Amino acid sequence: MLLPCLAMGFGLDDVAERARVLAQSDFEAPEPVPDFLRELTPDQHRAIRFDPARSLWHDDRSRFQVMMIPPGSYYSHAVRLNVVDGERQDPIPFRRDDFAYPDDELRNRIPADLGYAGFTLTDTKPASGERAAVLMFGGASYFRGAGRDQEFGLSGRGVAIDTGLASGEEFPTFTEFWLERPGPDAEAITIYALLEGESITGAYRFALRPGETSAVTVTARLFLRDAVEQLGLAPLTSMFFYAENAAKPMGQWRPEVHDSDGLLIHDRGSGEWLWRPLVNPGKLQLSYHQVAELGGFGLMQRDRVFQSYEDPEARYDRRPSAWVEPEGDWRAGHVVLVALPTEAETNDNIVAFWVSEQRAEPDQLRELSYRVSFGPPSIAGQRLGRAVPTFFGHSNGGGEEANALRFVVDFEGEELAALAPDAPVVSTVVGGEGTEVLEHFVQFIEPKAMWRLSILARPAPGKILALRAFLSLEGKPVSETWIYEYGAGNGSRRQSD
Repeated sequence: MLLPCLAMGFGLDDVAERARVLAQSDFEAPEPVPDFLRELTPDQHRAIRFDPARSLWHDDRSRFQVMMIPPGSYYSHAVRLNVVDGERQDPIPFRRDDFAYPDDELRNRIPADLGYAGFTLTDTKPASGERAAVLMFGGASYFRGAGRDQEFGLSGRGVAIDTGLASGEEFPTFTEFWLERPGPDAEAITIYALLEGESITGAYRFALRPGETSAVTVTARLFLRDAVEQLGLAPLTSMFFYAENAAKPMGQWRPEVHDSDGLLIHDRGSGEWLWRPLVNPGKLQLSYHQVAELGGFGLMQRDRVFQSYEDPEARYDRRPSAWVEPEGDWRAGHVVLVALPTEAETNDNIVAFWVSEQRAEPDQLRELSYRVSFGPPSIAGQRLGRAVPTFFGHSNGGGEEANALRFVVDFEGEELAALAPDAPVVSTVVGGEGTEVLEHFVQFIEPKAMWRLSILARPAPGKILALRAFLSLEGKPVSETWIYEYGAGNGSRRQSD
């Protein structure tokens, strides 16, 4: 179909007009790349390597350069790429010679007009002058970011449609991008993207400012084709296979395997910080956390010690945390956490997103702006005591109650570190419906310089064990609120499972 011509001085309004027009017609899925490319395994696809010397803006000695991603394997279709330079918008043509192929047979089968599946932005490290990947767009509406000296891990997404619902999930995709050519002294770069899906279209502006934390300011205008039961905004997607809060699956020797180890939520309305350790559930787990006024939420990688993973290739200790901060009034709503069971670390099985109480209706324009930061776990700015590891075990009858579970949570933080070891820190523990809290107490663990909360709790037969707990001193909270659910196959993937 004919789309409106771009206006002089390209910007978000131009992309939004395209999205608005597209929303008035039926969705047309992007044309897939040839079967032989889609049938490549991930390892075969990774063997196709882009030549960094062919990067966009390489000859300009620009701080920002762009490396292209080839279609194939998970990247089932090409996207359109353009450069915005002042009042010009020029398409970026596909060049087969940008890549080194594992063999000539594959290279010769690559169509001359194949196109690219996405791109990776690289930045110059201040100290060494080396180039490092800081932001990548590839596949559906996914984008990955990394702070300084970090490696890509979890992803942001443009939008999540009915994620975790029985009706099935829809995966809208970015089909076209416009990259603003950065000036010689630019410290930030702007990217525009067009989103298309069966139920929605959208226009996005991503303004990236890299550094120790790579901050991406996202502005989006969404146009709904049809009613959406659950419109997930500012979604984050990650992987959690196992950690110290569960027994290792059979055959696994590494202590932990995950890109993120918990969901952090800040309710500005109540002032509360919530921490929910992630689990690899036995079946789909869908949780809604009501928030009166959203201060932010994120999937965090708090454990950044190499010995926790012992993996010199994956380097999970270098994976970034991601923190979403809304701009403007997002009204009341829920932070939703979706956890899917997985038998391998190659599956992204964790999704977190915001759902407004305002229902998403067709022919409705939804505008939002937020910042998503990729960096160390301190990016949330939370100063209260942080729950780091969570341990649990079954009662063995050694003086403890039958069918009870012992939970052990260690807290660390600036305020807690300043307390004397004999400070009268106390715990508040509340069990959900069907959960009996038998005991709880706090002690200072000198070898770790942490405060430890120990809880003994018992679920009613057939019920999920649900707990909320925090530490306080003289009536004032000194830790975030730790929340956990155990049962119905959640959180306890034993080696015999």
